[in-house]
Amino acid sequence: MTKPAGPLLLGVRHHGPGSARAVRAALDAARPRTVLIEGPPEADNLIPLGADEAMRPPVALLAHAVDEPGRSAFWPLAEFSPEWVAIRWAVEHRVPARFIDLPATHTLAWGKQDETALDTEAGEGSEPAADADESGDGANGSRAEESDPRAAVRVDPLAVLADVAGYDDPERWWEDVVEHRGTGDGDAFAPFLGLEEAMGALREAYGSGGHDRDLVREAYMRLQVRAAQREFGDDVAVVCGAWHVPALRQKSTVGADKALLKGLPKVKADMTWVPWTNRRLARVSGYGAGIDSPGWYGHLFSASDRPVERWMTKVAGLLRDEDRIVSSAHVIEAVRLAETLAAMRGRPLPGLSETTDAVRAVMCEGSDVPLALVQDRLVVGDVLGEVPRSAPAVPLQRDLDRIQRRLRLKPEALERELELDLRKENDAERSRLLHRLRLLRVEWGEPVASRGSTGTFRETWRLRWEPELSVRVAEAGVWGTTVFAAATAKAEADAVSAPGLADVTALAERCLLAELPDALPTVMRILADRASLDTDVGHLAQALPALVRSLRYGDVRGTDTGALAEVAAGLAERVFVGLPPACAALDADAAEEMRRHVDAVHGAIGLLGDVVAPARGTSTERGASDGPSAPGHGELRERWHAVLRVLVVRDTVPGVIRGRAVRLLLDDGELAQDEAARAMGLALSPGTPPGDAAAWIEGFVGGGSGGGMLLVHDERLLGLVDAWLTGVSAEVFTDVLPLLRRTFSAYEPGVRRTLGELVRRGPGERGGAGTGGSGIPGFAAEFDADRADAVVPVVRLLLGLDLVEMGGGADSGLGDNNLVGATG
Repeated sequence: MTKPAGPLLLGVRHHGPGSARAVRAALDAARPRTVLIEGPPEADNLIPLGADEAMRPPVALLAHAVDEPGRSAFWPLAEFSPEWVAIRWAVEHRVPARFIDLPATHTLAWGKQDETALDTEAGEGSEPAADADESGDGANGSRAEESDPRAAVRVDPLAVLADVAGYDDPERWWEDVVEHRGTGDGDAFAPFLGLEEAMGALREAYGSGGHDRDLVREAYMRLQVRAAQREFGDDVAVVCGAWHVPALRQKSTVGADKALLKGLPKVKADMTWVPWTNRRLARVSGYGAGIDSPGWYGHLFSASDRPVERWMTKVAGLLRDEDRIVSSAHVIEAVRLAETLAAMRGRPLPGLSETTDAVRAVMCEGSDVPLALVQDRLVVGDVLGEVPRSAPAVPLQRDLDRIQRRLRLKPEALERELELDLRKENDAERSRLLHRLRLLRVEWGEPVASRGSTGTFRETWRLRWEPELSVRVAEAGVWGTTVFAAATAKAEADAVSAPGLADVTALAERCLLAELPDALPTVMRILADRASLDTDVGHLAQALPALVRSLRYGDVRGTDTGALAEVAAGLAERVFVGLPPACAALDADAAEEMRRHVDAVHGAIGLLGDVVAPARGTSTERGASDGPSAPGHGELRERWHAVLRVLVVRDTVPGVIRGRAVRLLLDDGELAQDEAARAMGLALSPGTPPGDAAAWIEGFVGGGSGGGMLLVHDERLLGLVDAWLTGVSAEVFTDVLPLLRRTFSAYEPGVRRTLGELVRRGPGERGGAGTGGSGIPGFAAEFDADRADAVVPVVRLLLGLDLVEMGGGADSGLGDNNLVGATG
């Protein structure tokens, strides 16, 4: 075993476990005085962190432009990456290690230059050129993941070599010739010499492979190798993509190499280590060294012997954890089948395809459903790396790390749901952190609907930490050094630049959720200014519900929302004044949109009255000198009911809005059953065009408003609809059918079935067994206190109340009948 003359060039495939093992063997054999590694030289001072016990791959070197943190590049490293093995070998043997690729200061500037050129070309109406990524890795695509998403067009060395060898799959060829072989006859350098010879032939045939920037990178690498040789002689080991080895071996002058580097664009760059994930390693989006099976490769690297048997044991354990019946016999048979398939296919050892086929046939009984779980959990994996606290980081990242540790909210690569009870201080702080990060565009958590509870004191989040979020944190660092300060500054800036009133109200809601009291004055001032200038009722109606939700959240979180309540009440007054004129002369689409606004305002007024009234306090508490205040609970509802009555009687208002106004008044008890029946009779009279009548019906009983149950329980209303529908002429019926179908198809199947049965029997034929004086089955003419009291225990159970919390008894003002009245 003789070391080749000159510097030891170890050409590798990035993220190749076979290359990683070979690099370790070659370094052990050569014992170089220094190790040079393909990577950005700005990270040289980060290499010693590779020896830190808290550093756990997968990790990545992150470079970002200081003045533009969003412009970034990653150099990911897994445990089975040859570069990581070289770093670990160097720090363990106290050998200096250096990165020798083109500095990130040029790489980031190239990315910016490309985007500028792309924008110019797109502006001229031409298709952007498909440039190759400037960070090609040699053996497997690009080495650094740029923010530029354009795919590279270049020669794939593995594909060419596999095709020459008669393989149709480059991955299978690589496994057969590298992953499934040792170091031959004990020569640790033989694998690299053979790969160098193959790459040399490819470089002779294809040159730079369609990527001229490789020539610049290789010129810089040659200069760094020469510098190391002057310092250490030929006891230099270079670990780089195999594609670059022939170029590093070729003879060129220092002047020629420096000429290639002259005039390169530059930006000021900063670097650190960040955690990476197996899932991110498996992606190929700009980072051409993505691999389909990082979990499998990690297993091959770590399994000292019998990798197939150990893999099948892992698979069996996973499936058993998912309650699938997998025995030791399954494992034995799967191993035998994988080995048989490898022999039949002429492979030296079973690869991923053979083990997958064996698992599908033996352990999954031919089903791809459990196999998908194996693919997700083992072949890819949910591993999230870790970096030590001593790694350089922006101040905002350090503050975030400190908060995460205090709240015991650890970032994880595996997606999980987090249930929060805002009545608990720790959960409330977690909620505030996640909302503040969302304001900063750090989308670690996504709010989802809570299961089993609709209370405002509960929140459910779906969490998953992606490596790109480290870039977002660095980018958000321009707003402040702490999460609180940065979120406050970002909210104020967003309020100033918000395009519309609804955007400002939504921002006010997010500020309350994130508890940013310092940002609220600015947001409220801009909100008041926008509300006073905006004359579009639709915009006002969109903004009001968000404000009212903010009031509710503020009540739950103990936030002072007095100013917000005043603005909301003023906004409601403007909606009351402007809504009737805005509802006149609308086409069908505009009328439907306005109907949704009416629904939203109706719900908001109900909630606004509930939160404004307690905030106002009694007249004694406020005092006579406090001046005017927001209208109280009753005042707001009375004003709103008056507006609805105006909408009911105006002929210029579309039928869908008039019908919804009647329904809302009926639900609030402001309109008696007889009045509602009379309004429907007028709307469905022969003098009303069928289209308008159908729209009125949709507004009154359409959608998920419970209109179906209203028709089930009110015989008169159902009779009116039935009489009108049977009186519509055949010519007109086809015009109103789509609208009617949309109205009634939204009902639950049981409601539709009951309505069909009632119509089949005919009006007046329902029987009077359960009919009282009201004419509605199941309802008496007067209130039945005994029957109401019987319901109270069930209602209390559903609401989570008890007699102690209610105060009990009639003296408390919350007696049984009052409770039924309130909840009913």
